[in-house]
Amino acid sequence: MPKNFEFLHPQFLWLLALIPLLVLWYLWVGNKGKARLKMGKTTGLYQTGSLLKKIRPFLNILRLLAITALIISLARPRNYSVSKKTKTNRGIDIVMAIDISASMLAKDLRPNRLEALKKVAIKFVNQRPNDRIGIVAYAGESYTKTPVTSDKDIIVRTINELKWGELEGGTAIGMGLGSAINRVKDSKAKSKVIILLTDGVNNSGFVDPVTAAEIAKDLEIKVYTIGLGTNGMAPFPVARRADGSLIFRNQPVEIDEKLLKSIAKETGGRYFRATSNTKLKEIYEEINKMEKTEIEEFKYYNYNEMYRFWVFLAGLLLLLELLLRFTVFRSFI
Repeated sequence: MPKNFEFLHPQFLWLLALIPLLVLWYLWVGNKGKARLKMGKTTGLYQTGSLLKKIRPFLNILRLLAITALIISLARPRNYSVSKKTKTNRGIDIVMAIDISASMLAKDLRPNRLEALKKVAIKFVNQRPNDRIGIVAYAGESYTKTPVTSDKDIIVRTINELKWGELEGGTAIGMGLGSAINRVKDSKAKSKVIILLTDGVNNSGFVDPVTAAEIAKDLEIKVYTIGLGTNGMAPFPVARRADGSLIFRNQPVEIDEKLLKSIAKETGGRYFRATSNTKLKEIYEEINKMEKTEIEEFKYYNYNEMYRFWVFLAGLLLLLELLLRFTVFRSFI
């Protein structure tokens, strides 16, 4: 059956099983009801009636075709097309506060922490077609890279452009969180979320992270925190060569998990630890599942009814059968 085609009342198609029975009935009645006439010479009769005799069963065929067409019309064949319209009932504004300090170049994630994050963050953005997203970058200070917007192309381009060296050195977690709060505090969205990612400890800035978390709680902003870095030692950039390339040395990974857990708990969010590329990907997928936008989908069906054609065809066949029966075959024995 072709796509987008259906029978509204397919149960009537079972009546088609009667057609073979009608065929047998016509054959039986036709043989039983044949008139027999004894004549001394029948040459003239066969010459005038032989053609009509051969095509007379065509009348029954017309009637069977008409009945078939009527049965199909009763089943209501029709084509249909479907148009969809979505309505977002519960929008979410999300700000991603991303650490771009020098330690984000550490190579415990491939090819380094920052590049691994950018890849996962872009995928996360593309999975949120109905939400507005903003980007805040921070190191020793913070600033807004992109205010909350529904333009995903701008957000993806902003994430791709994130790089180390744009800000003063250090890790100002409080300032990064504060800037993210400022981006969504006046939002009219039903849900406001911040995803705060860092790979270190708060050692810069003039905003206390605990105070920023309390403000987020008062404003009903949920904060998910992510500590990025493997357990143990990792190759960190420690100096730059004359040609501009970086020198890496193994150093212990230090993440203030106690602070990040406290921020998440205070605001009703969750803390995650990303120790590998795979784990980082799983974390963003989990956040994506937890923060869902409610969407209603409306489907509109447009029907093209085809039963009229079959009714017309049945009527035409019956008319043709009656016309032939009472004209050409009227006096035929």
